[in-house]
Amino acid sequence: MNTYSDYYKSPFGMIKITTSETAVLGINFTDGRGSSKEDSPAIMKETIRQLDEYFGGKRKNFSLKIEMKGTDFQKRVWNSMSKIPYGKTASYKDLAVMAGKPKAARAVGGACHRNPIGIVLPCHRVIGSDGSLTGFGGGLDLKEKLLRHEKNHY
Repeated sequence: MNTYSDYYKSPFGMIKITTSETAVLGINFTDGRGSSKEDSPAIMKETIRQLDEYFGGKRKNFSLKIEMKGTDFQKRVWNSMSKIPYGKTASYKDLAVMAGKPKAARAVGGACHRNPIGIVLPCHRVIGSDGSLTGFGGGLDLKEKLLRHEKNHY
């Protein structure tokens, strides 16, 4: 399978996008710098278009074909995460219940940490049971900015 990478400059930092010919494989904030490529497949261009709309406050739900690689449990958590509404949050415990493992909040945290498709699978919407911002690969400052962005456009 051929994979393609491109970089997207969001208002909150650089994002690396990885796709196959037909599906999104990864969306991750990165310290790297890159530039757009003219020969990107259509799914890459569509991902960039939808990210533009999201960061512009016009898109609340993504309609991209994604390919998730992980354990069955991780995939259940990621699918559950995709159901957290724009501008809302859910706790790790809430996700554990949604994924069918009510006592697995800690394992949910591990699955969130391994989320390959940020923003689209909104791990930034997952918070501690006490409402605190916890555990985010891009840092809590970025998590707070993403949540504030959604609340401002809700």
